[in-house]
Amino acid sequence: MAEEDQIIETVDENGNVVKFELFDIVEVEEQEYALLLPVDDEESDEVVIMKITNDGEEYIFETIDDDDEFEKVAKYVESLEEEE
Repeated sequence: MAEEDQIIETVDENGNVVKFELFDIVEVEEQEYALLLPVDDEESDEVVIMKITNDGEEYIFETIDDDDEFEKVAKYVESLEEEE
């Protein structure tokens, strides 16, 4: 039985709803990050990285505003890809 795709909806800076498929969750320095694939752009193989914060029962997906933090997570993800 196939696992159901987990679709995450976020709102971009223009107020448009964007849908992503949850590809994986990685943990870097005790912080979880979601690796997301755009649903509407099947031509793209670009992975979007978002920070996950937990607000009680709800998970919140946030963009990573800190360049150093983003680079650290991106390098970690790249190292995972190289191992495969």
